[in-house]
Amino acid sequence: MLYGIAAATAALLLAALLAALLRGPALRAGIVDRRMQRRVPLLGGLAVVIVTCFVAWVGEWTRIAPLGDGVGRLLVAAAVLAGLGLVADVWRLRARVLVTGTAVAAACVVPYDETGVPGGLLAIGWIVVASLAFKGLDHVDGLAGTVGVVTAFGAGACAAAEVLDGLAVLLSVFAAALTGFLMHNWHPARIGLGACGSLFTGFLLSSSLVLTRAGYGLGPSAAVVCCFGAVALADAVLVVLARWLARRPLLRRGPDHLAHRLRRLGLTPPGSVVLLGAGSFSAVLVGVLVHTGWTGEEAVLWVGGGALVAVGILLRIPVQRPRRVTSVQVSSQLRVRNG
Repeated sequence: MLYGIAAATAALLLAALLAALLRGPALRAGIVDRRMQRRVPLLGGLAVVIVTCFVAWVGEWTRIAPLGDGVGRLLVAAAVLAGLGLVADVWRLRARVLVTGTAVAAACVVPYDETGVPGGLLAIGWIVVASLAFKGLDHVDGLAGTVGVVTAFGAGACAAAEVLDGLAVLLSVFAAALTGFLMHNWHPARIGLGACGSLFTGFLLSSSLVLTRAGYGLGPSAAVVCCFGAVALADAVLVVLARWLARRPLLRRGPDHLAHRLRRLGLTPPGSVVLLGAGSFSAVLVGVLVHTGWTGEEAVLWVGGGALVAVGILLRIPVQRPRRVTSVQVSSQLRVRNG
């Protein structure tokens, strides 16, 4: 208990400090994103990854909080995927490269002896979808971090209920590191997660749920994990439907997300994040209660129904057509070549 408190405190402070230190290098290197005509550096996720891995390694090295083989392999796979995301932040990799990398990483952490091969393949698909859906949340200041912290605490509670102490400690450290990052990511954000941090977050959370639910029935497990990913999945479904109905390319950025449409209804940027964070908390709470047996599986239907109703309503909210904005990294490279 004392180590958990000390580790979480250290992770929070270190992540906040490192995120502040990485802001300048990210701006100088041009690793930035455009949000409302602001340049937001994208190395905040690197701070979260470094701090989470370092604090977890200290616990493993000192044997105060050993992770265990499965959890250690999960952390290594998540860190490698974060490295791929960092490359994507710098050079803008194609989507299929990220999908392939996430699938390979997922294949390395699924416990096939407990899920079986068919269940393992479904688990890989879930991890890929959840990781990329979570990456899509990193378009608004504070949203990915808020949903990530809420989900990490819920997943940690489920891991603790299964006496997976190493996984529970890892998730608490990760939640603390994300909280430290959020100190710089709340609107107006001074630094963002980027693909490095968002892929790491989505992969770590979704894979943790797979390890926690290993050995349970496929249907109940699918219901629980969908509760944990309700906001990210609803956001992804809304974006896909909106762009398909408008006959626009799926991968072209635009104001189609949940937060964009809530702002069209009059909410402020922080207000939309708070509302979506509350929705995530409610859905995660249902997932925890179902996993621990405090409520029946039918409670999941309320989460799914609520998400579908929200998507249906927000799909009718008109949004501004996206303007074609040249990436800051691409434009700077063109200036150098033409210079």
